[in-house]
Formats: sequence, structure tokens, C-alpha cells
Amino acid sequence: MPDRKIIAVIGATGAQGGGVVRAIQADKSGSFAARAITRNPNSEKAQALRAAGAEVVVADTDKPETLGKAFAGAYGAFCVTNFWEHFSPERELTQARNMAQAVKTAGVQHVIWSTLEDTRKWVPLEDNRLPTLMGKYKVPHFDAKGEADATFRELGVPTTFLLTAFYWDNLIYFGAGPQRTPDGGLAIVFPLDDKKLPGIAVEDIGKCAYGIFKRGREFIGKTVGIAGEHLTGAEMAGALTRALGQEVRYNSVPPEVYRSFGFPAADDLGNMFQFKRDFNQYFRGARDLGFTRTLNPELQSFEGWLAQWEEMLLDKDQKIARPRQVYIGSEQRDFVPLERRGDRRKVERERVSKR
Repeated sequence: MPDRKIIAVIGATGAQGGGVVRAIQADKSGSFAARAITRNPNSEKAQALRAAGAEVVVADTDKPETLGKAFAGAYGAFCVTNFWEHFSPERELTQARNMAQAVKTAGVQHVIWSTLEDTRKWVPLEDNRLPTLMGKYKVPHFDAKGEADATFRELGVPTTFLLTAFYWDNLIYFGAGPQRTPDGGLAIVFPLDDKKLPGIAVEDIGKCAYGIFKRGREFIGKTVGIAGEHLTGAEMAGALTRALGQEVRYNSVPPEVYRSFGFPAADDLGNMFQFKRDFNQYFRGARDLGFTRTLNPELQSFEGWLAQWEEMLLDKDQKIARPRQVYIGSEQRDFVPLERRGDRRKVERERVSKR
């Protein structure tokens, strides 16, 4: 509709961006229209968005010359990067800079930048509580996003900085869900001790972002955090037990053990969980549940999310958790090698990313 304000959404066929587009489209009486930005307009997901009424525009955050048309005439923009596509914090920084410069040039009035903490502000490189990775990061997939915040500020882009939380969808798509143990039981494994992990359904991130846009300029220049619930590993295991009808145990391992598991980016994720554990009061406080509900009154609980997705956690034939990686204590068993691309093991992270 020509009288609706356009929100240009980067990553519109991915996890967060797709949720933003769907939230906009679901609000039939709203004052916004979605422009879905994608590298592949012929993909099934892009075609589905077009069929649902979204404008689909081709652009690539690695190619700044393509971004002008993506943001031209837009009121708002949702900007996000996907570290897990390439495992390069430097590439994330470049992509963020390209987007920030493009939205500034286009005169976009409200940008939401999906960011995370730069953990080096809490644990400097010389602090050995967390191993330094890639020579200059503690948690690469966090730090680059947090570092990029400064680019949006320095360019004077009217930005809301959105801190997200652990995707519950990781239990399905990243092998973080219940795994078979040698004794035939089921367990989830995190290096969190008894600390609570802020988590959220991916779809709710899009609804929260849309809630921010609907509140006008209220959050421009501010950092806001969101989560659906804060749960201990034991509480997550209890909810999984009830949803799956099988006992699921929580196994807590030390971060150094988790870092040694050997799957791609195990060291990054081990550091991430240790940061969330060691700075738990801050991390939870930055992701207030009551505030999140003001943005998204339909916010799902973990058990509510499980009720919709429990079958995805089970093998269709055997009704057991899908075998991916099994970690018991300090042992790694039945590790399934991840997909190889060229000389590097990677996993296609089309839908979700580890948060």
C-alpha cells in the first residue's frame, strides 16, 4: 500500500529477518509494509514472501553498491549479520559498516541493528579467564557485532541496538537438544552450572523488533534486550521431559571441557556460555522479561514453544532425540562430522544462528 511506511529487512529469508517480515505482514491494519532484502530472489522462501505481499529486492551486504536500492525510500531498516555463514568477525564488521553507510545515505529514519555484547569490555584480551581467539576476540560472534555498534553511532544513524538471546530453535537446528547417552538416557549439555540462560523463540525476535518500530522514536539511541524466559539447565531439562514424555537430564560441564569438544566454533561457544555464566546478573538484567512483553504481548514461554516444536526434537521413526553430538562429562562420543565445504567443516545455517 503506497501510504504505508516501508521497513527494509536484511536477511529476510533467514531467522530474525524472516520473523520481522512476517510480523509486519501479520499486522493487516498497521502502518508499515515489508521490503524483503535477499541475495536470491528465486529461493522458495523469497517467493513465499513475495506471494504473501512483501516487496522483494535483491541486495548483498558484501556488495555495498547493491544496498542503495535496498534502502531507498524506506522509513525503517532491520539490519542483521550471520557469522555462522562464514565464521569471520572481520567480514561481519565490514557488512555492518556497509549497511550503516547505506542507511545513512538513504536517510532511513529508524534502524534496528541486531547486535550482541562486545565481551572484551568485561574480559579484556590480557585477561585469561576466557581464552583469546583469532588473536583479538574473546567471543568472536559476539564481539564483532558489539564492536560494530560504534559505526552506527559515529555515522549518526538513528539506531536502536537490539540485544537478542539464545535461540530455543538451536535445540532443533544446531544439535543443542537432547542427545542419547551411553546408558540410553537423554541429556542436554551446557557449561552453565546452575545459572539461568536467557532464551527466546526466534519468531518472537521479529515480533519484538516490529514492536520497537511501532513505538516510533522511543528507543532510538538506546540499547534494549529481549528474552522469552530465563531458565537453568535443570529447568530446561524438566520442560523437555514433560514435552517429550522421556526423562531428559541436564549435564553441566566446565567451559574448558565444552571448548574441547571439537565441533566447529566449540571454543567460541564455550567462551560464550562462560561469559553468560560468569556475568549472569548483568546478562539477565539486560534482557528484561517484562519489557520484552511490552514489545510483544504474544511472547512465548519455553514450554509453549516446545508444545509447537516437540516433534522436531524427535526422530520420526524411533521417537528418540536425533543423534548429533553426545557429550558426557569430559568425554565426547558418537560425534557426527559436520558438513564439509571445501577444506572446512561447516554447517548450513540458513535458518538460525547461535545466540
